[in-house]
Amino acid sequence: MEKIVLIVHILTALAIIALILMQQGKGASAGASFGAGASQTVFGSEGGGNFFTRATAIFAFVFFCTSFGLAIIAKNSSSIADDAIPAVIESGPAVNDVPASDSDVPAVEQSAPANEVPVAPASEQ
Repeated sequence: MEKIVLIVHILTALAIIALILMQQGKGASAGASFGAGASQTVFGSEGGGNFFTRATAIFAFVFFCTSFGLAIIAKNSSSIADDAIPAVIESGPAVNDVPASDSDVPAVEQSAPANEVPVAPASEQ
């Protein structure tokens, strides 16, 4: 099922690209008002703007639906379970009961009380 949705998704994306490239810009209709041969086109003197606009909207809707479908398929087929999340080990010794030599955290040496500010030596001038 995923492969079918993926193939429809890719074909829809290519169709949207092709439809956008075939559409004319807004400035292209100025030449049609002066009789620039637009009456001999496939879609008539109005051009294919309305057809291409509607086809692009339909393909954009299909593209959105296939994107949404692929996201749901990916979510349902994910292999992450509750077993992959590590749990807290309860059987080990408490943090306060661990001797200082076994700890990975280095011990902090207290060199000065917290309320004393060291004074810089006076420079001689």
